[in-house]
Amino acid sequence: MNILNTLAFLVFPYLALTTFVVGLLYRYLTNPYDWNSKSSELLDKEGLKIGITIFHWGVILTLLGHGGGLLIPQKVYDVMGIDSQVHTRLALVVGFIVGGAALLGLVLLTWRRITKDRVLATTTLNDFVTLGLLLFVITAGLANVVYGFFEHFDVLHSIAPWIRGIVTMTPDPTLMVQVPLRYKVHILSAFALIGFSPFSRLVHIWSAPFTYLFRRWIVFRRREVSF
Repeated sequence: MNILNTLAFLVFPYLALTTFVVGLLYRYLTNPYDWNSKSSELLDKEGLKIGITIFHWGVILTLLGHGGGLLIPQKVYDVMGIDSQVHTRLALVVGFIVGGAALLGLVLLTWRRITKDRVLATTTLNDFVTLGLLLFVITAGLANVVYGFFEHFDVLHSIAPWIRGIVTMTPDPTLMVQVPLRYKVHILSAFALIGFSPFSRLVHIWSAPFTYLFRRWIVFRRREVSF
């Protein structure tokens, strides 16, 4: 069991992260023109609006919540007057809302891709694998949130320090030994998705035009031409 735990929560995360970084670099350097989301908007615009909006907001807020809840030590929240009990309850409520939004949006997008003939005709096996992984990861995470309302597990002093150790290159896989299986499934599937993402349409995440929020205004001036 200790060997499996070490492989799962020490070796596998770094294998997935290495594949993620090397895969992104390789794809960008060898095929930069394929670095896009392969949008199907031209094939069916009306069916895309609601699902894509709910999904993107749900995923973005979920990722921000994971970052703020797991990467920031609890002692920082204690200084701000937020103890672990309040932190956990807040994480469950917010996680249920944004996770539910991400799942609903993804279900709508998947249904559209399956039921719209023109969209289905352009869908590849890679697209289905991507959708399947996303559905599994999001569903597993949301299930943990729902389960957390009825049975508490101390994520803040087990999973949170473990993930910080992965980030700071000081991992301690023993922190994951007593973690319930449902959390392990969610974590491992998330790392699998990270490792797979460079080979899917998910690469478009890294081309999001965030710089538009900070660039200078573009000024258009009317030019008078006299004859």
